[in-house]
Amino acid sequence: EIKSRGGIMLELESKVDALYGKSIRELVQKICKHFEIAHADILVQDSGALELVLAARIEAAIKQATGINKEFLPPGLPETADLKDSSKAKERDRFRFTRLYLPGNNPGMMLNAGIHNPNGVILDLEDSVAPTVKAEARILVRNALHGLDFYGTEKMVRINQLPEGLKDLLAIASCWPDLILIPKAEDPKEILEVEQEIKRLSGETRVLFMPILESALGIENAYEIASASKNVVAMAIGLEDYTADMGVPRTGEGTESLYARTRMVNACKAAGIQAIDSVYSDVGNEAGLKETVLKSRAMGFEGMGCIHPRQIPVIHEAFKPSHKEIERACAIVMAFEEAEKDGLAVVSLGSKMIDAPVVKRAQRTLNLALQMDLLNENWRKKNNG
Repeated sequence: EIKSRGGIMLELESKVDALYGKSIRELVQKICKHFEIAHADILVQDSGALELVLAARIEAAIKQATGINKEFLPPGLPETADLKDSSKAKERDRFRFTRLYLPGNNPGMMLNAGIHNPNGVILDLEDSVAPTVKAEARILVRNALHGLDFYGTEKMVRINQLPEGLKDLLAIASCWPDLILIPKAEDPKEILEVEQEIKRLSGETRVLFMPILESALGIENAYEIASASKNVVAMAIGLEDYTADMGVPRTGEGTESLYARTRMVNACKAAGIQAIDSVYSDVGNEAGLKETVLKSRAMGFEGMGCIHPRQIPVIHEAFKPSHKEIERACAIVMAFEEAEKDGLAVVSLGSKMIDAPVVKRAQRTLNLALQMDLLNENWRKKNNG
């Protein structure tokens, strides 16, 4: 409660008061000074939260009570990404087999998300966050981007459907993630609107985009959305919302979404970006998940969403290249390199001609095999021997 006199009256209820009570009180005083709050009654109920979480909760309460438009950033990591630092270039073609959804208002789930080795973590501000706590979640997500170590995992934020998502962009503008997921995309203009807002807020547009198609209209506009901006590096499909929009139940066989998935994959390949499949919602069905991933990969998808860490190793295992695929990729790349040495314009392997897209796909398979320790970095010497 903000008052007109009496100073800062702080009541702290904490199980760790003996250890951290002093630092918590100092943090409250520091934040109040930052927001120029001189008189207030403050109750802090703490059960061992990190400083960045406490700071977010307090900032959210102050903004709700006063409407002050400032932000308080607690100490962050040295490697926190800065768009103005050209050395922080984002990776367009990094592997995105798994992306783990984390509710933006649940910092406990964020703390150790990186140790599960997903390719990406999604700090979600959309469906997993209730409307009444979205303002607080935005501050938590910003502080998490600023101060949590995700161990090299690609940091993603799923914003809300536009125009609500513009508020999310404003809130995290001081701590951009690597990639923004744009939900329920139906028109390429939405991608450009996000791009323009990021440019307005930061002066640059080096954040990458992954639109999510979740409606019949989105699927029909798949290629236009996929090619709307050079910052679109992947596109995902959200089958729960898509099947609801179609008025049909989602089934394990997936016949009701076959057209949508194939059309989206084709659009992604035509636009030169990654196609990412929907989440598999039955967390306890590992066999069903593996079967789904193998089908997904066969269709041309290059990743899936995850709603639980236990899904990550299953998906990684199913998406990794087989021994046979790696051997063929080695043969293709070596044949191409030999042809280049000899100045040949035509490359062949056995009775088949090899064109540039085939070589590019083979090189990508080898890059993946090397990253997953499925291939020795000296594989050329071994094959020549």
